Amino acid sequence: MNLFDITGKKAMVTGGTRGLGYGMAEGLMEYGAEVVIFGSNDKVYDVAAKFRDRGFKCQGVQTDLQVREDRQAAFHKALELLGGKIDILVNAAGIQRRHRCDVFPLEDWDAVIEVNLNAPFEYCQLAAKEMIKAGYGKIINVSSMVAWFGGKTVPAYAASKGGVTQFTKTMCNDWAGLGINVNAIAPGYMDTDMNVALTDPKNPRFKELTDRIPTHRWGTPDDMKGTCIFLASHASDYLNGAVIPVDGGYLVQ
Repeated sequence: MNLFDITGKKAMVTGGTRGLGYGMAEGLMEYGAEVVIFGSNDKVYDVAAKFRDRGFKCQGVQTDLQVREDRQAAFHKALELLGGKIDILVNAAGIQRRHRCDVFPLEDWDAVIEVNLNAPFEYCQLAAKEMIKAGYGKIINVSSMVAWFGGKTVPAYAASKGGVTQFTKTMCNDWAGLGINVNAIAPGYMDTDMNVALTDPKNPRFKELTDRIPTHRWGTPDDMKGTCIFLASHASDYLNGAVIPVDGGYLVQ
């Protein structure tokens, strides 16, 4: 038995059109899963088509994760595309807003909390209802280093990722006995679109952060694949409620 084989498994990946979500979706397909990716605009259909051109089983669903009715409809559409079954859920979608705490706009707070906290909670809940029927499921949430550290100018992001970390643990307590594994990945500093303000070498924070990472480089979407495949496969059947840093050692430096 290949513990990491997920051939034929049905997966949904939010934020699957770019960045870390793209990397994880790609990794799941490389190991045999059929994947529906979610995106905020019609680019999602082009990305899904390109995956299919490579021989993967992939469909796209467009949704606005800030709108509850829209994201619920998107989940059920994805479930239909997967033939009414979901084995793996990856909550990778996220947005960022940066302002000093005393001037952080409330509309930005609401947007970040809606996309980064409320949407993944709701998708976990919707997926679990299907997984409970089957007695099996793998839920992978995306946390962050700011679940441990406060960060700077990112109060909403830090709050949302702290919340994801904690509800991951609570969901484990409720669902582990029903055959569902709920774990989280906490990426370190990743070279993605979300961090362009930090990855500019002219920004003094770039050198400060890079010097702290023991591997001396920022992570990439490919660095997320192995942990995601592990958490989506039978290799992690006895791992539950964990938050795994994928950070090049940043957390322990």
